[in-house]
Amino acid sequence: QALSEIEGMGGGGGNLQGMRVRPLTKRRVDVHGFCNLSGFQRSPYLSARGNFANMFQGSTEEGYKAYHADKYDEDKNPNGIINFGTSENKLCFDLMSKRLTQTDMNLMEPSLLQYPDWKGHLFLREEVARFLTYYCKAPAPLKAENVIVLNGCGSLFSALATVLCDPGEAVLIATPFYGGITQSIFLYGNVKLVYVCLDSKITGANTRPFQLTVEKLEKSLQDAQAEGVTVRALILLNPQNPLGDIYSLSELRDYLEFAKRHELHVIVDEIYMLSVFDESATFHSVLSMDRLPDPQRTHVMWGITKDFAVSGIRFGTLYTENQDVANAVASLCYFHGVCGPVQHKVAQLLKDRDWINQVYLRANHARLKAAHTYVTDELKTLGVPFLNRNAGFFVWIDFRKYLKTGTFEEELLLWKRFLDNKVLLSCGKAFECSEPGWFRIIFADKTHRLQLGMQRIRKVLEEREQEILAEEKEQPCQSDQDGKADSTDEVIFVSRHQEPTCASSSNLGDLIGLLQQQMRSSDWLQKNTAEQFA
Repeated sequence: QALSEIEGMGGGGGNLQGMRVRPLTKRRVDVHGFCNLSGFQRSPYLSARGNFANMFQGSTEEGYKAYHADKYDEDKNPNGIINFGTSENKLCFDLMSKRLTQTDMNLMEPSLLQYPDWKGHLFLREEVARFLTYYCKAPAPLKAENVIVLNGCGSLFSALATVLCDPGEAVLIATPFYGGITQSIFLYGNVKLVYVCLDSKITGANTRPFQLTVEKLEKSLQDAQAEGVTVRALILLNPQNPLGDIYSLSELRDYLEFAKRHELHVIVDEIYMLSVFDESATFHSVLSMDRLPDPQRTHVMWGITKDFAVSGIRFGTLYTENQDVANAVASLCYFHGVCGPVQHKVAQLLKDRDWINQVYLRANHARLKAAHTYVTDELKTLGVPFLNRNAGFFVWIDFRKYLKTGTFEEELLLWKRFLDNKVLLSCGKAFECSEPGWFRIIFADKTHRLQLGMQRIRKVLEEREQEILAEEKEQPCQSDQDGKADSTDEVIFVSRHQEPTCASSSNLGDLIGLLQQQMRSSDWLQKNTAEQFA
């Protein structure tokens, strides 16, 4: 994909067709992948920059709009769209609504109705520091002076990109990654993304699919520098969205040491840190390290949106020891502030350690685990490979066998087919995945919606499977698509976060799923019919 560097963005509704566009290499943002140019009409009321923002959209935005226009409701709209595309936890409304309406939440003092310190009220920043010290297992108490509060992690990405990079400079990030980051730093601050493209193949140094290594970071950085691109920072998502990977302490240290060697800032997004729902997986925060390789260039983000199932409450927090960065970000908090009453509610929530540990986290983890088990069992029954992880709200699914030609255009058609059948998923292109055919499904939803949504997914896949079989019968001499690896060679229900040490480490369910997948994907039965034997 080409990153088009838009130059000469003048005012007066500038002519988009006349803009100078310089294509760069595959490692950077594919502007055209996010911009719907077909049928686009330039508005005379907008600047060139405004017109560009107006057309900056992709499948994620298209599906989100369709969902809001036709939401599924068990009673009012049973044929509406079920949303398995937006990463929200819909399992804990009962717990959160009860806690947020208790009497200690209802405080209305004059200070809460006045302008606060732009970093956030001190009482909240002190509570955030204590909260992160405890749950991140920091070796020493974290300091309130290093905490900044904004209205969500998207705003934090925008602010950090603005204060760490000049327009046209770049940030390093591994693909696939949460696509909203592109809008936050590119559309908002004109900061580019340099991609570290990961793939599903397990070869040599890659002991798991889509594995990030220092060697891959080094190569992408060197390639960007060779093209004259200035890279200022590295973004790490831990737990990773959409893969669900959790980085080990040794991996984190290797990434941070790499960044230190090249004087890169590291932005670590840990927004799913409390959404690790299986005891077999252990999350390690960067803030738990005894010694950070470069503390002045290490900046950690977290928010309540995911871990506390309240995506409608916009709250994100940054922890950085660099006071220059803290003050620069704080100056932008004027545009991204959190209102006083919400700051009070968040502080009350974060300080209620007993409720969090004894009530909320126990119930949330159990519900996430049950929902994850249901969806992955359904995928095994269908013979669909996936990454089996235990963090976040999502499963990364391999639908490549349902693509006849293995292109992103075909992936988009499959995504639209799901949407036409009233289930919204996220396709791999929305995460800049380098391999067509990967999809993300959100499982953090109620049982009745999971059941109906999986029925709709099954219907689409079975229809697509029959179509491919019919096409192969009509064209028996044509081999399967060139370069398309059989899913069974690369990803078969990859188990948790540790690599298996022996064959016995695979559980029975995975083995059954493997057999089902091989039976479904093999063309032996089609080629060796009873008629041929006769």
